[in-house]
Amino acid sequence: MQRRTMLSLLSLLPIASWAQKAPSTLRIGYQKSSTLLTVLKVRGQLEQDLAPLGVKVTWHEFSSGLPLLEALNVGGVDLSADVADTVPVFAQAAGAQLTYFAQEAPSPSAQAIVVRADSPINSVADLKGKKIAVTKAAGSHYLLISALDKAGLRFKDIEPAYLTPADGRAAFERGSVAAWVTWDPYLAGVQNQSQVRVLADGRNVADYQRYYLASTAYATAHPEVLAVVFEALRKTGKWVKQSPKEAAELLAPAWGLDAKTVELANSRRSYAVRLVLKDALGEQQRIADAFYGEGLLPRKLDATAVPLWRLR
Repeated sequence: MQRRTMLSLLSLLPIASWAQKAPSTLRIGYQKSSTLLTVLKVRGQLEQDLAPLGVKVTWHEFSSGLPLLEALNVGGVDLSADVADTVPVFAQAAGAQLTYFAQEAPSPSAQAIVVRADSPINSVADLKGKKIAVTKAAGSHYLLISALDKAGLRFKDIEPAYLTPADGRAAFERGSVAAWVTWDPYLAGVQNQSQVRVLADGRNVADYQRYYLASTAYATAHPEVLAVVFEALRKTGKWVKQSPKEAAELLAPAWGLDAKTVELANSRRSYAVRLVLKDALGEQQRIADAFYGEGLLPRKLDATAVPLWRLR
C-alpha cells in the first residue's frame, strides 16, 4: 500500500471540518520504553501538530504494557504507545475492543535473558528448575517461552516470578532469582550498571515487534487525529536513528538514565514505524499459540482477526 504524507492526507478535508469532528483531548498512555512518544512528549510536538484540529494532549504513564491496554479497553486512555507484541494477544483474549494502529519493525536484540556475571548458568537449558523474573504478558515473557522451547524445555520447567521491570531488577541484583528477562532500556541499564551476561536474546527466537493501539471506538470516530500521530511517529523514528547522540541526550533526563545507556538501548531498536498488515501478523499467531499451548491463555485465538487502522 502506498503511503501518503500527512499533508496530502489532511488536504482531503477542510480545516474547519477536522476541528468540528475532532475530540477536544487525546489521552495517550505510555511506558518507560515508549521511546518515540517520549520524544514527542518532551518536544511538545504532538501538541503543536494537533493544534489546528483543536485537540489537546494529556499523558498517562504505566509500568508495563498489560495495564496500559487494560486502561485503553475501559476508556481510561484513547491511544496506547508502543507495547510488546505479546500484549495485544492477551488483550484480544480478554475481549478488548482495540484497533492495531501502527507497528515498529522487529528489534529482536532489544530484549534478553540475563544472568549475573559469576552465575554458574551457562545456557538456557541450565535454567531448568530455576526461579526467573519476568513481566507477565510482556515481550520478554514470550522470549522466555520460546528460548526454553528451543532448549527442549517447557515453561513449567522453570519457576516464574512475575514482576514489574523495577522489581525484577531489584530481585535479580539481590540474588532472589537466578535470571531476569527484560527489554530496553532496562536491559541496557543493567548491562551498563551491573556485572551481567546475556544468556540469550531474541535473535532467531522472538522477533519483538512493538505495536501502537487505539480503542476501536476512537479509531473509528477520529481517523484524522490518528493520521497526524502516525506521521509524527514515522518522522520521529527516522530522527532517532539518524541522530543517536542527540536523541540519547534528549531522552536521558526523561528516563532517569545516562546518555550512554540510552544510546545503547536505542541502537537495538528499529524505530521503523509502519502500518499493520493482516498478512504480516504471523508472529502474533505464533505468540498466541505458544501462550495457549502453555495454558497461559484461556482460549485459542485467531490473532489475525483484529481491526487494523488504515490511512485514508
